[in-house]
Amino acid sequence: MDPQQLTIAQFQNHIRERYEKVDRERGTPKTFLWFIEEVGELATALNGNDRANLEEEFADVVAWLCTLANINDVDLATVIAKKYLGEKKPEGHK
Repeated sequence: MDPQQLTIAQFQNHIRERYEKVDRERGTPKTFLWFIEEVGELATALNGNDRANLEEEFADVVAWLCTLANINDVDLATVIAKKYLGEKKPEGHK
């Protein structure tokens, strides 16, 4: 697949198809810990000079976010569009 054509929905579905059974068994609390670990690794990479590692950590964070969304039955593409693509500016700090 051409990465420029990859959608959020396609990637979230790919993660679901490949990992959902084990992800649901692990559950949200433990999965959230894995996600936070990846965020920490991204923070470290952002402070370094290794471009390949930085790109890998961004990918890991997105994958674990999709995992969390999947096991909590959240369609990321839908909620992102609802919050950020409408005519009304999102409330909050973003």
